[in-house]
Amino acid sequence: MPLKDTLARVDADLAAGRVPAARQRLRGLVSSFPNDLMLRRRLAEVYRLYGEPAEAGRWMYLEQDRDTAETAAFEARHHTAPQRMRALAWQGPESRARTAFARERLAAVRADCSEAMGHPVDWDAVPSGEMPARRSRPLADFLAGAGCLVAVLAFLAVWVNGLVALFD
Repeated sequence: MPLKDTLARVDADLAAGRVPAARQRLRGLVSSFPNDLMLRRRLAEVYRLYGEPAEAGRWMYLEQDRDTAETAAFEARHHTAPQRMRALAWQGPESRARTAFARERLAAVRADCSEAMGHPVDWDAVPSGEMPARRSRPLADFLAGAGCLVAVLAFLAVWVNGLVALFD
């Protein structure tokens, strides 16, 4: 369905009080057109109707006239740069944004995420999550390996015993 027709249905849903249907249609549109700031703004307006400041802040994050309380709620829910980058669901380079403010915000989030991950990242390969710090546990690793070795040796002993019994 064309963008214009879907937006007309969103308007009809909102006029009829079908806010969940309007939200679902807008989520689909933002998924299909992730770089359209107007769609993001419309989705934020619907989340305001739900009383969801974190989601409204998420979809208004790239707008200069965003509400600071909503932005703070979004940043509190997605407190790390990789989480924010994933939540924003932008695609392609920052240069695709229509406004200078959006380009600056996108570049700042990407730079913060690159710093947190320890290597450059871009919007087409958003990190799936933060790398957990692996704690070295040599004793536990040794015991796990020894347990696996004992299990394999026990299996082989039973198998050899069965093979010998077969030919007796």
